[in-house]
Amino acid sequence: MNNPKNIQEQVETLIIFSHGKESGPSGQKIKTLSEIGQNFGAQVLSIDYTDLPNVSNRINRLLQTNLPSHKRLILVGSSMGAYVSIIASRQLQPSGIFLMAPAVGITDYPELMPIPHKCLIEAVMGWQDEIVNVTSVFEWALQHNANLHLIPADHRLSACHHQLNYYFTDFLQTIFKS
Repeated sequence: MNNPKNIQEQVETLIIFSHGKESGPSGQKIKTLSEIGQNFGAQVLSIDYTDLPNVSNRINRLLQTNLPSHKRLILVGSSMGAYVSIIASRQLQPSGIFLMAPAVGITDYPELMPIPHKCLIEAVMGWQDEIVNVTSVFEWALQHNANLHLIPADHRLSACHHQLNYYFTDFLQTIFKS
């Protein structure tokens, strides 16, 4: 994955990955989805938030990151990273947001049901999620006209990587057609 400070020319599509609270910028989901994005010709960037346990600080890091010039932006986030992506979308105004186990409805976060930038939103959620309430995600998706996929998985979605890959590929195909 590329460091944004080393990229000078404008890229067609930039995909920014934001990892969850207890994972990192090079986890298996991000690696696999990055490869899919690169196969579409996108430049990918995975932000490292491992030194920041606070969600507000993570949002600030994303918003203060010097991004390469781009024509199309896509935000991808997992759990807390999904929440970060939702909040940051209002300023970054992406073409699409892809969320995995989005941490909405969390009482410790600044906004219980954060409002995203209006764009294509796709969310994948496990029925057996032990951290984020499935009902909260359903209500959030309904409020924001997000495509929601409920799959037989826990919070990490590790048992269903093939489904994530399929949904992400389909999401990117939709973005690239528009």
